Amino acid sequence: MRIGILGLGEGRSTMSAALKSEKLELKMVCDRNIELCKHRAEEFNFHSYTTNYDDLLNDAEIEIIAIYTPDHLHAEHVKQALLHGKHVVCTKPFIDDLSKAAELLELVEQSGKKVFVGQSSRFFEPMKKQRKDYEAGLIGDLITVEAYYHADHRWFLEKPWSLQQAFKWLYGGLSHPVDFIRWYLPDIEEVMGYGMLSSNGAKGGLKNPDTMHFIFKAKDGRIARVSGCYTGPVQPVTRDSEMSCILRGTEGCSQGDYMDLRYAITDNTGEERIITWEHKLKHYFRFEGKSHHAGEYQNYLEYFADSITEGYTAYPDIKEGIGTIALLQAMDRSLQSGKPVKVDDILTEFNLTVNELSA
Repeated sequence: MRIGILGLGEGRSTMSAALKSEKLELKMVCDRNIELCKHRAEEFNFHSYTTNYDDLLNDAEIEIIAIYTPDHLHAEHVKQALLHGKHVVCTKPFIDDLSKAAELLELVEQSGKKVFVGQSSRFFEPMKKQRKDYEAGLIGDLITVEAYYHADHRWFLEKPWSLQQAFKWLYGGLSHPVDFIRWYLPDIEEVMGYGMLSSNGAKGGLKNPDTMHFIFKAKDGRIARVSGCYTGPVQPVTRDSEMSCILRGTEGCSQGDYMDLRYAITDNTGEERIITWEHKLKHYFRFEGKSHHAGEYQNYLEYFADSITEGYTAYPDIKEGIGTIALLQAMDRSLQSGKPVKVDDILTEFNLTVNELSA
């Protein structure tokens, strides 16, 4: 399938993914920064670039547009892609303004095109294996989910945009482990959380909390928790992972460790296993360090391409993406009020219903 990419910061990983995939053909890339376009052209020896989004929209050969622009631009960029008959991949968080959700839902219905939210954390090897074992019943019925993302991201303080009032680690970082919660407990009813701006974050110029802990309650009574800490040291990877998802079931327990490509399970036979994927390090981490994870982008782009050709729904779809934004906004309000917030109250404010967002 022929793909165009909008936004070449995070879109760098998507360029690598598309160029290495046998299921995708990269047709054109776009960024309003001409110097970044030239830099990516040289990096990948790919020279079909533009600074005008209309060039992607009006290219009849492009079937998918992948969007990696700043959050506040997502809704308009998705809207234009749908109006031009394109399937859409949009990075997380999907949109920052739920008042635009109803229009996008209607456009998807009218156009018959698919929208997929690039929630990349589901597409790392440990998380894929954890989900497969869960669906196979190896840990029995799910009791609770715990997820976290703890990272020393003080290097972000060197980026001017991270010091703006609009930047929140709630959306930029914690949305990853929150997606794990949504994956296993999609019907979260209420959330309660506390957050603080650490002395490191305050000294660096951050405006919003960089340390947060939340408890979730699902409509069936099950509970879950999420935590995120972003401007302090972390444990060595031999002891801990920056990001993990822990499932506790009636007959077993499993833990997927994100960037460490490590998975542990005690299954319903009582057997304990630890699996690692060191042989896939080059697939996932193709650039310097671990700041870009091109392998997971290739995994989800190929999954989305298959969903188009084979006619199934790729998740997270637009409905799930909107539901996650409603949950994140409920979390944000809880931080501000110090009180529990019901997700349905957020949806009602924007004339959205649970039925509209159900699969």
